[in-house]
Amino acid sequence: MENTQSEFGGPKPENKKVVAGILAILIGVFGIHKFYLGYTKEGIIQLILGLLCGVGGIIGLIEGIIYLTKSDEDFYQTYQVGRKGWF
Repeated sequence: MENTQSEFGGPKPENKKVVAGILAILIGVFGIHKFYLGYTKEGIIQLILGLLCGVGGIIGLIEGIIYLTKSDEDFYQTYQVGRKGWF
């Protein structure tokens, strides 16, 4: 069973890495992974880019690969704590 406690005894925060990575690869053209991570402004920009010229799909594919190749802790610190919106 997975440990849901942090090293300091508090509840372990949810890591959204796998879901965000899969969403980015499969339907990244719509920016759904951005909305899932809480980046509304970036999600709207990617949705517009995807619908107008298809660039959003390429960005989504690249971001999905980046998300899935990062370690769990690195992903959490970069995208959930640090709130890095792009790549």
